[in-house]
Amino acid sequence: MTKKKKLDFVDILCLILAFAPYLFCMILKILTEPQTEGLSITGARIYWTVHMPIQDLPITESQIVSWATILFVFGMALFLTRKMRVRRPTVRQHIAELIVEKIDDLVCGNMGSRFNNYTPYIMGLLFLSVFSSLSCLLGLRSPTADINIIAGWSILTFALMIYQKFRAGGLVFCKKISEPMVPFTPLNIIGDIAVPVAITFRHYGNILSGAVITTLVGTALSGLSHMILHGLPGWLGYIPFLRIGIPAFMSLYFDLFSGLVQAYIFSLLTMMNVSGSFPEAEYEEKKAKKLARREARIAAREAQAHAA
Repeated sequence: MTKKKKLDFVDILCLILAFAPYLFCMILKILTEPQTEGLSITGARIYWTVHMPIQDLPITESQIVSWATILFVFGMALFLTRKMRVRRPTVRQHIAELIVEKIDDLVCGNMGSRFNNYTPYIMGLLFLSVFSSLSCLLGLRSPTADINIIAGWSILTFALMIYQKFRAGGLVFCKKISEPMVPFTPLNIIGDIAVPVAITFRHYGNILSGAVITTLVGTALSGLSHMILHGLPGWLGYIPFLRIGIPAFMSLYFDLFSGLVQAYIFSLLTMMNVSGSFPEAEYEEKKAKKLARREARIAAREAQAHAA
């Protein structure tokens, strides 16, 4: 009985770890929200500034919400993967297994079975992007509307692309990057650098444009409501009736649907670019030559031992 209560207590701690950071972000934003009149579209709010020797480090709302999203995904992963057993699995175990199976099928279907070890990375990238975009439903600024956050993810993708290009050796990398002729090397380098830049602006631009459009429409509806209905008696004239309903439907597209779609597209482009950077034919050829040399050495040793 005591053991059961202890496990339930750990479950509660996992849920607190998941949801408490978002609550902290909401409270922090309410306490630091400046009073503004009219339309205000600005970047991420700077909460603190850490003085550094070379350049000051600003701590922005995007950074804090991004860390809250990381803790949310981590806490939910701990909660879903606890109490796993072979017989009589729990509902949370079914959910966890379903998520892993779907992401694993997604990775194997787009990258091939050779890259099945990329499932944890793609899963983390996908859920981090999804819940970062959905955090705006809580009144927070979405980290995916900050180009610095998306650029950080894209740099990881670029590093994985370079790693895959080098798997067949440095000579093969130099040969690939200079195809079809050596004068095209600068263009190939620019093409590789353009990949993280393109996927960064694709994700960032779609999320930011949705946030800007929603803000503009909401502000316009508030002004139109005040202009038309300001003659209503008492406090009724201050209620933005025209803002009821329409922004909610827009939020379903720009915040929910668009966030899910852009997370999927970003993960899909990551998988395609990483797997496409792998020189499979050259790698298999190098592997076959290495195996042949190894077998030749073994055969030579056996021949020497037999002769002795």
